[in-house]
Amino acid sequence: MLTISGISLLAVATSCDGKKKDKAENTAEEHKTESINYAELVNAEIGNKGKGVSETELQFEAGFTFPGATYPFGMVQFTQTFFQPDKGFVVNQLSGAGCPNMGNLPTMALSGALEKSPNDMEGINPSNENLKAQAGYYQTKLSSDIQVELTATKRTGMAKFSFAEGEEEGTVVIGTGINANKMTNAEVKITGASSFEGHADGGSFCGSATPYVVYFVGEFDAEATTSGTWTGENFKEASKNASGENSGAYFTFDVSSGKPVQYKFGISYVSLENARENLKAENSNFNFDATKNEAMQAWNSYLSKIKVKGGSKDQQVQFYTHLYNSLKHPSIFSDVNGEYLGSDNKVYKAEGFDYYTAFSNWDTYRTQTQLIALLAPKVTSDVVKSHLLFAERSGGGLPRWVLANYATGIMQGDPSSALIANAYAFGATDFDKEKALKIMRHGAEEPGLKTQNVTTRTFLDQYLAKGYIYDHMGASIALEFTTADFAIGQFAKQALGNDKVAADYLKRAQYWKNLYNPKTKWLNSKNEDGSWKGKNDDWREATYANYHWMVPYNLGTLIDTMGGKKPAEQRLDSLFVKIDATYYQDWFAAGNEPDFQVPWVYNWTGSPYKTQAIVRRVLNEKYQNEASGLPGNEDLGSMGAWYVFADIGLYPMIPGVGGFSINSPVFSEVEIELNGGKTIHITGGSSEKKYINSLKVNGENWDNTWISLDELREAGSLDFELSETPNKEWGTATPPPSYDSK
Repeated sequence: MLTISGISLLAVATSCDGKKKDKAENTAEEHKTESINYAELVNAEIGNKGKGVSETELQFEAGFTFPGATYPFGMVQFTQTFFQPDKGFVVNQLSGAGCPNMGNLPTMALSGALEKSPNDMEGINPSNENLKAQAGYYQTKLSSDIQVELTATKRTGMAKFSFAEGEEEGTVVIGTGINANKMTNAEVKITGASSFEGHADGGSFCGSATPYVVYFVGEFDAEATTSGTWTGENFKEASKNASGENSGAYFTFDVSSGKPVQYKFGISYVSLENARENLKAENSNFNFDATKNEAMQAWNSYLSKIKVKGGSKDQQVQFYTHLYNSLKHPSIFSDVNGEYLGSDNKVYKAEGFDYYTAFSNWDTYRTQTQLIALLAPKVTSDVVKSHLLFAERSGGGLPRWVLANYATGIMQGDPSSALIANAYAFGATDFDKEKALKIMRHGAEEPGLKTQNVTTRTFLDQYLAKGYIYDHMGASIALEFTTADFAIGQFAKQALGNDKVAADYLKRAQYWKNLYNPKTKWLNSKNEDGSWKGKNDDWREATYANYHWMVPYNLGTLIDTMGGKKPAEQRLDSLFVKIDATYYQDWFAAGNEPDFQVPWVYNWTGSPYKTQAIVRRVLNEKYQNEASGLPGNEDLGSMGAWYVFADIGLYPMIPGVGGFSINSPVFSEVEIELNGGKTIHITGGSSEKKYINSLKVNGENWDNTWISLDELREAGSLDFELSETPNKEWGTATPPPSYDSK
């Protein structure tokens, strides 16, 4: 367990008396939360809205998180969504993805009886602003004065609808033929006065087809007085079946007694029978409070792995909210019986592990993978196993971005290789290392290799032949490849002791040097003949000023190549003039992944006090405890993990290397519980003081801005002394690591 001093624990009485433990990860000891209900510290509204004044800026500065109920790494997200907030509460939704996605089975409660078709359910009963959004629990009041409460298990969801006093009838509408994108296939069957079942497809995501099928079974705790279906404007009372786009079912209840109507559902991506089995196994009774308490207990078991003291109430709320966001995904994809739909559309059974989906790897390999490997190594090992199985069954290559059982092809590079190396380096080691290296090398050495219909490494032939890529977005793709190559080499060495492969891939990782333009002293893109393109050419979602620093494994050589520490420091100073740039501005973009690691580059220029200052500036200015409190897309835990690491003063800078670049922690105490019972204590942080005056590791002076994970585990304690003025000498005696092939 890791401990970092400085955050005061709120004396919040826990309401968690749930009956089950998270069997996939946690022991009884891990469920102890003392008197703190960390789930109640979460403000799941953070990131639900955007700050931008134009559509482009809104998309960039919107978090795209959801406020509803979910379970750690759960299949179900029972929530309103960013893209269709007034259509109802859906059963599945990605957290922080910047495109409309999933959003199946929106459910909404209405006063009175239903008299006409709700069609696409747009705006039929929007919620008010007085909502409560915590880890595992959501509550709001609709415009018709109906109170809605939501909670979830891993594969099921549950709602409690409390209708206004004096209401005689209340209706629950379920949009079985509605999702976030155009739907081609859906069907619902009313199976009784209080039950229904059916299936619906998944549409698309960011322009890529994701035609998954989600199966659902729903039940109410009361019998309806009337029910029926609709398709488009065609409204049919007493109908038992409906199909197609904009279709659904409704149930009207006698609510004159004032008793709430409870609703629960189970889902599966395999079959209707599995959806029914998931519901029976995880949510067999109509006891909303017990289900809610179990969900909050599951969240507490994870959130309590990092305990903080000190800081303001807002800082504590933000910390636990970002930790919560880091643990929503990846999402379990296998059912309670172990069955899941493989990447070849065949049904398989997971034996001894859970199969996962929802991989936003271009984002998550930078921060989130390292965090969950530290806190949830079994989950992370299972995530790696899921990647390897996906590759084996879909053409041999690792996927970049997965939704359900589909490789979407979103983004670029080979982030899954870096993800696997990071998982291993940070403690998730329970997977077949030989198989992993074989699959990673396959993708890195065979041009044209695919996963489903997506090329694993686009333009790999150019990269291997010339050491750079001259085609579209080639400069940023090449830097992603060099990062992945370095990570593969580190994995080969650390996991398997294969020095030959490690040396070969370390050499490939230096291909970034082929992009260095001695005239501009920037990394620039090249034409096929080796001549230089313009400095703004061929960068994905950023500029040359951002991507220049994307050599985190060899910053020492990069800095020397461009003229030394002083010119590098001056160039960084120019980048940080503005910290809220959009994609194609030549300043720092706090909400954009290519910039995530840049504040820590000052640790390599001999000016670590500037790292300390800029990290704190970003935390204070770009993150707030409010719905518009994120600087960009949350991206399935990537931004949340960035915040967590920045807050505790340890950033996982180098892909494939278990270690941290150091900045000043915000909290006076942080305690981090690692797998195996190890606790690391970090003390002396401050929300007011931002500069490191001195640091002791296990009682010994530490004048280095880098600490390896092994050193951290061995030491057990980091004791900071912070000040209001910079100590420009601390951390400059020993340079942090750089890996060259010379």
